[in-house]
Amino acid sequence: MINENLLDDYDKKILIQLEKDGRKPYSEIAKNLNISNTMVHQRVTRMKKIGILKGAGIILDERKLGYEWSAFTGLVLKEDSDSKTIIEELRKIPEVTECYYITGQYTLYIRIVAKSNEHMRSVLYDKIDHISGILKTESMIDFGAAFKRNVSVEL
Repeated sequence: MINENLLDDYDKKILIQLEKDGRKPYSEIAKNLNISNTMVHQRVTRMKKIGILKGAGIILDERKLGYEWSAFTGLVLKEDSDSKTIIEELRKIPEVTECYYITGQYTLYIRIVAKSNEHMRSVLYDKIDHISGILKTESMIDFGAAFKRNVSVEL
C-alpha cells in the first residue's frame, strides 16, 4: 500500500492514468482529471524525484526479436559476500535481463533470454559458469508469463 503521507488522491489518479498509458500527454491527463497541466507536470516531477515513478520506457517483445528461450536461474555462490562482484559480471551479459537478491538455497535469482537452445547453453556454460565465485546454477525454463502487473494504486 502506498504511504498515505506521500501521495494524495490526485497523485494516485495521475498514477492510474499513467499506468494505463505511460505515453499519455499531461494535457490529456489534466483534462480527464479536471486539473491544470501544470499541476500534472509538477506532481509527476515530484513523484519521479521521490522515486515512485522510475521512468517511462518501452517494453520490447523478446519473442518477436528472436529470443524464443527464457529461463529463471538460481545462483549458489561460494561466498555471499562476493555478490556485488558477481552482479557486476552478470551486468556484462546482455542475455541476463533481471537479477534479484533472494532468500533460501540461492543467493541470486536471474532471468536469461536466448535465441535458441544452443544459445541458452552457451550463456549458461560459457558465460555464467565462468564467473568466479559462482558455485552452482539451477535453471527452470520459462514458457511465458501468465500475467505481469504493477502494484495496485489505491484511492
